[in-house]
Amino acid sequence: MNRRTQKRAGEANPRRRQRDVSRPMLLANENLPAPPTQKRSLDKRERLKAAALELFREKGYARTSIDDIAAGAKVPVGGFYLHFRSKRQVLLTLMDDLLAALSTIGFLPADGAHPRDVIRSLLTQAFARDLHFLGAYRAWQEAVFSEPDLTRCDAAIHAWTRQRVIALFQRLQELPRARRGVDIPQLASVMDRLYWALLSEALSLDPQQITQRVHATADVTYHALFTDSG
Repeated sequence: MNRRTQKRAGEANPRRRQRDVSRPMLLANENLPAPPTQKRSLDKRERLKAAALELFREKGYARTSIDDIAAGAKVPVGGFYLHFRSKRQVLLTLMDDLLAALSTIGFLPADGAHPRDVIRSLLTQAFARDLHFLGAYRAWQEAVFSEPDLTRCDAAIHAWTRQRVIALFQRLQELPRARRGVDIPQLASVMDRLYWALLSEALSLDPQQITQRVHATADVTYHALFTDSG
């Protein structure tokens, strides 16, 4: 195989396309306090994150204070500052955890799996991770309106998820009965916005409604990419 053929093979390799998309590193320039090493300190940090996640879900970003988070975690306020310099850093940490969780979702369908089942499974996995961080996403939507640097981070997040959706759709187009001539980047942009919109609505939905919405969204995605078998 010559170099040109190798290059084409690499470009067609879905695994390589997926590796080329790197997620935003939200904490890269945050100057967080040194990460704890002792189990007791690690436990306090996790309790602070869990308390913030719950409070953000219940009250939103502006109405949640550092005192609230510390009290919810049963940690002195001074102990909060051993782990985070601000409420903003807690939110960034939670959103970074969300992106890390999403990045673990693989795009490789099982051999012989029906495309509809593949799409439904992938979306179910993604929303299970999203819903765990629902409080963080509610607070994030609120915070990006008041902090310009978070607006830039938000744009980077959506650019990353859009690229992952493109990579997924490109992989799915290799399966039988895929529609030809689909504008994958444009479709991915539309569906990515739909996926985030569903997450925004989840606060007002019960678990059964969320499952129904996820399945309906999976079906829309399937019909956009595949023809029915008849």
